[in-house]
Amino acid sequence: MARKPATPKPPPAPLTASPIEPHSERGRNALRDASIWIGMAAFVWLAWKLAPMLMLIIGGLVVAAALQGAERQLARIWRAPMQVRMGVVIFVLMALLTSFVLFASYQLAEQYAQLRSTLTAQFIAFADYARGNGVDFGEAGRDPVGAMQHRFAGSLGSVRETVGSFVGAIGSFVFMLMIGIYVAVDPRIYERGIEWLTPEAHRAGMAATVTACARTLRHWIGGRMLAMAIEGGIMFVGLWAVGVPLAGLLGLTAGLLAFIPTLGPLIAGIIVVAMGFSAGVDTGLWALAIFAFVQFLEGYVLTPIIEKKVVDLAPAVVLAAQLLFGVLFGIIGVALADPIVAMAKVALSHRSAATHTEE
Repeated sequence: MARKPATPKPPPAPLTASPIEPHSERGRNALRDASIWIGMAAFVWLAWKLAPMLMLIIGGLVVAAALQGAERQLARIWRAPMQVRMGVVIFVLMALLTSFVLFASYQLAEQYAQLRSTLTAQFIAFADYARGNGVDFGEAGRDPVGAMQHRFAGSLGSVRETVGSFVGAIGSFVFMLMIGIYVAVDPRIYERGIEWLTPEAHRAGMAATVTACARTLRHWIGGRMLAMAIEGGIMFVGLWAVGVPLAGLLGLTAGLLAFIPTLGPLIAGIIVVAMGFSAGVDTGLWALAIFAFVQFLEGYVLTPIIEKKVVDLAPAVVLAAQLLFGVLFGIIGVALADPIVAMAKVALSHRSAATHTEE
């Protein structure tokens, strides 16, 4: 019996392009998506590792905004070239810092020693009162300065590390100051660099966003410095009028700590009230009243004016940002939380407006 011829097999279907083939559309899309995710992960990891330096850079931008704000105020009364006005502002700043280091720092050191001894005595008296009511602070209640020094030395390990941390703080301040000066002298070169890193189709929008963020930062630092001067001045005059010791140092301390939102006024209030009660109950109550008045003025008059001038931020968002940045970056994160959130909102608003315009 004859065998039937075998049915020829159909030819195999042509193979599609390999997913890893660089010339295929699928491969290019997959490579692009993977590169984006890997780049984002690397950026987050790098930002986390370099967080302290990023905070110093942002602090330098705040210094630059302060210098630019002073230069623009000087331009209202002096029609000199911008570089000349900026040179005058920087010279005045350096003169003030040098005068503080050479002259005022010695007197403030003596007053600080007196302030520390007074606060120590007040804390011991409070600890004795608490011990009489069944609350014992232990060694800290009998020798608070010694307990703090022991805890501080134990956490740092050695005197060398203590000196190193102090030198590091000075170095960080100098680092922020130098960044601020470089950016303030010629801001356009850095703006062009940011625009160059942006795709050409979006460079105009990026330029507008950078300009808006810089303007927001200048307004914020200007308003904050004005609020610090007002709070410190009122605190000094009020404490001096009621006879609180070291009113000048307390006013300066309250003004400087006002730069740190929420936490700074709390620390200043504890110091002011403690110094007030060291001079008597009546003086302490007056100091408490003056502090409450300053905080009312700051919370219901100065801060709303600043926020309305800069950007409308919800109080809960600001407080949450301060808490988050404080946990992640420490005290400098709390101090810089407000300008970071303000600039982020301005940038997102400009991006949203640009997207609607493109549509």
